[in-house]
Amino acid sequence: MNCDPLVIINLFLCIAIFVLGMWGTRKEGNKTPLYVGIAFILFGFSHLMNILGFAHSLETFLIIVRLAAYLLVVYAMYREAKETYVR
Repeated sequence: MNCDPLVIINLFLCIAIFVLGMWGTRKEGNKTPLYVGIAFILFGFSHLMNILGFAHSLETFLIIVRLAAYLLVVYAMYREAKETYVR
């Protein structure tokens, strides 16, 4: 089990960002926080697998999970910019 403090802090930050994203979606009706929240759930899953010691056996899978999370963040920022600046 890998109990690196930085990984644990990142996991808790991912959970906090997901909760705030869900709260922002409910409050504003904007779906961009939802995409960011889902991306950080994927990041949190990746950190959890690292904490549990599965990072080496699931290395390729976790790379794909992180790629999907990064793509969701990029898509969310695209949607936010499009809604903000293009009318």
